[in-house]
Order: sequence, then structure tokens, then C-alpha cells
Amino acid sequence: MWSFSTYSHGPSLLILFTTSSLLGFAFGGEGFCSAPSTVDSDADSKALYYKVTNPTLSPSHLQDLPGFTRSVYKRDHALITPESQVFSPLPDWTNTLGAYLITPAIGSHFVMYLAQMKEKSKSGLPPTDVERFLFVIQGAAKLTNSSGITEKLTVDSFAYLPPNFDHSVMSDSSATLVVFERRYASLVDHHTKQIVGSTDKQPLLETPGEVFQLRKLLPMSMPYDFNVHIMDFEPGEFLNVKEVHYNQHGLLLLEGQGIYRLGDCWYPVQSGDAIWMAPFVPQWYAALGKTRSRYLLYKDMNRNPLDHK
Repeated sequence: MWSFSTYSHGPSLLILFTTSSLLGFAFGGEGFCSAPSTVDSDADSKALYYKVTNPTLSPSHLQDLPGFTRSVYKRDHALITPESQVFSPLPDWTNTLGAYLITPAIGSHFVMYLAQMKEKSKSGLPPTDVERFLFVIQGAAKLTNSSGITEKLTVDSFAYLPPNFDHSVMSDSSATLVVFERRYASLVDHHTKQIVGSTDKQPLLETPGEVFQLRKLLPMSMPYDFNVHIMDFEPGEFLNVKEVHYNQHGLLLLEGQGIYRLGDCWYPVQSGDAIWMAPFVPQWYAALGKTRSRYLLYKDMNRNPLDHK
């Protein structure tokens, strides 16, 4: 068992690790902060984003620690970890369980949830004037619009559905989606369109002063009031900018592990963890372990904060 304690005084932060902690880091094993072996014979056989639904530190690993969770809720941020995600039938969906990770009750202007679609499942429609973005992290589904056009969505593919756009998502076997929804902030003479794509088809964008790789899944043009970024960090890489800004974020760690600073707190995070960041909370990330870190990040944009709805 490993543990650590933190003590802060002014700007200084002291982290004390127990001897067993240091041994755990040195010799690996199944502890949360140990990375998988680079010679793991099963590594290549695992599906992309397998760790999101099968995290290294899974809920089953915490059964002997009654009352323990890594989840945290504060005024300006929240960390929602797999052992505290609560699934129940998703309203207006068929044969689908959902876990709401971020909602306006937390202070956000958007909703983020996981949808676990079972055999012969079907989505419902979002409320009036609400746009939807979905990203497949396990399995496969079919997206059909009112014109009868069907697109197959597999792992790492995504879709954007404009507000009041008739559509359905169906799965014959099973699929897990992360879904973002928000009430569209309309602009005169600007309209969004349905978009279907996959991460690997999106170009890498320049990140001046940074080392991470960045892809944006939606157009950066004015009609779109948010975007979703895919950000990749190799082990040891970190954000150079300690960000403080007006934008809100919803994040899902798809691969890897690291340390996320939120406000004055420093959190070990792993695949499957979700994070909410309020406007102006200080934020920073560093990738640890032996494998790439990848996270999916919601970010509002293209609207004057004074006009925010």
C-alpha cells in the first residue's frame, strides 16, 4: 500500500512519500501510479481507449477501502473518478445507462455524460435548442439523420449534431460514448452543420511554445460556440503555460496517467478520470508513466463573455 501527504505554506508545496511508496514506484506492480510494463504481451491486443472503461485503479481495487474515493468536488473544479461514477437509465434513451459527470448543478453551462449503450439500444433527442457532440470510446454505433443517411461510428470517431437536428444513435451490440450537450448560443446569419469524423483524420495543429500534440475536432469558425480538443503528451511532457482563462472545460482522460493541477491542488489522474474546470481556475498537466497521455477536452469559444447565456 502506498500513500502520500501534502503540506503547503504560502507558495511552497511539500510532498512526503512513505518508503513503501518509493518502492512501489521503483518496482511497478498494479498500484495507481505505476505504469504498465513496456513488454506487456497483451498491450497490442487491447482496444484503443480500453483503459477508460477498464482503468488501472478500477473500482474493484477499492473494495477493501470502505468510503475511499479519489473524487473531489470544489467550488471551481471537480475530479470525478470511475469508482464514484453512478450509472442509471438515461432519460429518453432505450437500453442505455448513463452517468452524468458534469451538469449545470456544478456551475457549468454544459452537460457531460457517459452513455453505455446495450444490445438494441437507441438514443433520445436533446432538449430544444440544445446541440450535441458525441465521441465513441468503446464498441460501435450507427448515426442516422432525418434524411435517412447512416454513418457508422467506431472507436475514436465523433459526431456533432446541431440544435433541433433530428437524429438517432443505435447500437446492435454495445457501445460507450462520451457526450457533451449545451444550449446553443446563436448568432444572426450563422448556422452549424452536422459533422462526422475521426481523430486520426484531423490534422495536427501548431502549438507555439508547447510540446504536446493538438487536434481540434470541430471547425474554428464563428457558428460553433465550442470545440473539442484531443491533446497528446509523451511521458515527461507538460503544459508550459499555467493556464488561467474565462473558458470552461470538461475533460476525459483517454490514455495514460499524470498529475493535474487545479487551483492549489495537485491530483494524480489516470485513464477514465473526468475533470470539470470552472472559469479562471489555475490549471496545468504533466504526463507520467511509460505510455502516451491523451485527453479529450471541451472548450467554449467564439462568444463574447458578456453575451454568455
